[in-house]
Parts: sequence; C-alpha cells; structure tokens
Amino acid sequence: MFIYLSIENYAIMEEREKIDKSKFEDAAFLLRAISNEYKISIIQMLSDVAEKNVSEMLEYIDCEQSLLSYHLTDLRDKGILTCRKSGKQCYYSIKDKRVINILRCVLTCK
Repeated sequence: MFIYLSIENYAIMEEREKIDKSKFEDAAFLLRAISNEYKISIIQMLSDVAEKNVSEMLEYIDCEQSLLSYHLTDLRDKGILTCRKSGKQCYYSIKDKRVINILRCVLTCK
C-alpha cells in the first residue's frame, strides 16, 4: 500500500511531533520530580490543606527533619511546591496542581 503525503501534511505532522515531544519531556520531568515515597507523602498531605510548616509535616511523615527539608527544597526547586516565610517558619503549599491529579490517578488505579 502506498501512502501519499503532501508537503503541507508532512509539515503538520512534523509540528505535531514537536508539540508531543515537548509534552512528553514535561511529563517525564514531573514524574521524575515526584518519584520518591517521601515526596509522594508530602504531596498527598498538602493536597488536603492549604499549607503546612515543617513541624506540622513531621507529625504526618515519619522521617528525620533533615531528610524532609531536603525533599521540600527539591520539590520547591523543581517548581512543584512554593514556600512562604513567616518569622522563622516556612509554610509550604502545592504550586503545580498537576501533581495532585497524577497522585490521585496513581493511587486509585487498579
């Protein structure tokens, strides 16, 4: 079978491939950024509230404060969380809401 592609159709196909590749790269970055049980726990906890500070998170997540701070900093640096300072306290919240949907989907899949 012979398939004929006009130059216009080929250009449209090339443009679609560029868009799809960009979306896939973005999705891969996001999935790598949250691929840790502590990071997933942080996202799950913050998806239920507006924001929490590190002390409040330590009550929910069973780990050392230094490990939690490391993961919070990494998630913030990757644009997934945002941080608001009030005195000595840092309050974290979810900046990239897509992670809530991703986590909800993964946790409810059977």
